[in-house]
Amino acid sequence: MHPISAQVPEERIKKPGVVPRISASSALTSLPPLSLYVHVPWCVRKCPYCDFNSHELKNEVPEREYLAALQADLEQALPLIWGRQVVSIFIGGGTPSLLSAKALDEMLAMFRACLNVLPDAEITMEANPGTVEAGRFADYAASGVNRMSLGIQSFDDRALKALGRIHDARQAREAIEVAQRSVDRVNLDLMYALPGQSIEACAKDLQQAMAFQTGHLSLYHLTLEPNTVFAKYPPVVPDDDISAAMQDLITEATSAGGWEQYEVSAYAKPGQRCLHNLNYWEFGDYLGIGPGAHGKLSFHDKIIRQAKLKNPASWIEKSVRRDGSHIAEERIIGPAELGFEFMLNALRLKDGVASSSFKEHTGLSLLAIKPAVDRARARGLLDPELGRFRASALGWRFLNDLQAEFLE
Repeated sequence: MHPISAQVPEERIKKPGVVPRISASSALTSLPPLSLYVHVPWCVRKCPYCDFNSHELKNEVPEREYLAALQADLEQALPLIWGRQVVSIFIGGGTPSLLSAKALDEMLAMFRACLNVLPDAEITMEANPGTVEAGRFADYAASGVNRMSLGIQSFDDRALKALGRIHDARQAREAIEVAQRSVDRVNLDLMYALPGQSIEACAKDLQQAMAFQTGHLSLYHLTLEPNTVFAKYPPVVPDDDISAAMQDLITEATSAGGWEQYEVSAYAKPGQRCLHNLNYWEFGDYLGIGPGAHGKLSFHDKIIRQAKLKNPASWIEKSVRRDGSHIAEERIIGPAELGFEFMLNALRLKDGVASSSFKEHTGLSLLAIKPAVDRARARGLLDPELGRFRASALGWRFLNDLQAEFLE
């Protein structure tokens, strides 16, 4: 899953694809790690809770056109990242596993030809548990995918139907077994606080997921996002007290089972943390290619955010023009935003980050956020330990309040 840019005031650049130089009171002395995010926008059916850039597929995936546009998108971005090593690749969607094994193989070959991808780079692919896609998993692995993230969501057929999923519990179990035979690292995405879900049903879902002993679990609270079917026609979901009890259950059960919670929704066994997402949360860089993909790139005197056109047809048409018209937005992150964006991500990590990484990754002095740090520590939301930014136990419970301190 790729990050959503913080909703903060934007300094817009009128001409897409052109970023003017700015003077900076403090410059970056080194660049952070670089990842690649690839968006595959199609799915069989749009789920009623989904607010990602996904589009129901009318016919077959237009693989030839998509790959040509993806290569054009990538090649136009190469001057921005020339010579930098790529530490991880994440292929998200939509439903990337709708791609044929041949198309996926060509995609990864393209990346290796154009980019300096580390030999041991983490390459994650999101996949749908439908049986047709599961049959391709071994081929995906042969092409270089070494981590699979499966959108299970639930093992309860009634819950899956309420969520609009196209697979059932049996297919989910089969897909997990195939993925585990194909790659060493598997993540299961599950949601809780589902329509009509009881604490007992949540516990049963969690027990079934843990029984597979995958190295990573992503456990998300169902959120009724704006501009979704669920927002327009909200289902009856568990109240805050029941949801909190489910969260406590998840924390206790995963810990007892050997998974460590290292981020708000991420639980991993030793050596199984998602390196790609860690790079997001530690304010690393990422190039985003594909329809609607977002990116963040650092230079010695500025940090920029970029977003591509969301509509797949428009993105394909304009990418191949090679004139920058496929870029929907490109802007410099101003100094006032940098502190908030850094802390918004860093505080999602249970262990936080070293305070020295703030200057390393933003180019700003710690004085830029000192008033907010002092306020947060005075309220008991931020750990008082010097040399580290980490939420206290109270701050972890009220993370939104803690992060909001850095908005001012």
